[in-house]
Amino acid sequence: MIAVVTFFVAMLPCAIAQTASDEADIRATLKQWMADFNAGRADKVCDIFAPVLRADVRGAGERDFDAQCKLLRDALADPARSLSYALDIRDIFTAGDMAAVRLKWTLTTRVKATGAVTTAEEQGLDVFGRDSDGHWRIIRFTSYERP
Repeated sequence: MIAVVTFFVAMLPCAIAQTASDEADIRATLKQWMADFNAGRADKVCDIFAPVLRADVRGAGERDFDAQCKLLRDALADPARSLSYALDIRDIFTAGDMAAVRLKWTLTTRVKATGAVTTAEEQGLDVFGRDSDGHWRIIRFTSYERP
């Protein structure tokens, strides 16, 4: 019994270090996505999503990987407006090869012709899975705009 307890106590620092590392990787992944989106890199905006993606956004139908990527690429290609996101990570919970992230995205839209600017806050929950190459990718997400 003492050997079993000693084993688990010895493994605890490894588990804590792995969790911290996973959280840092997920934060970096989200920040890179934001940088890619804000820079208009349409070729990169889908890198964060797993092929099995399912997205639920209030007021829209369920989206799969292809639909989500098309939506993002079309938005970035719109010549009439510019878009940028700001990220506020509220909480990251990791468990093995799965993670959940509570976050808020603030989307700023500027109409190029008039200079009119609007912002919208989108609360969300992203579920990440670690894929076979070790990268964290979003497998499910849900979001809604704050009234």
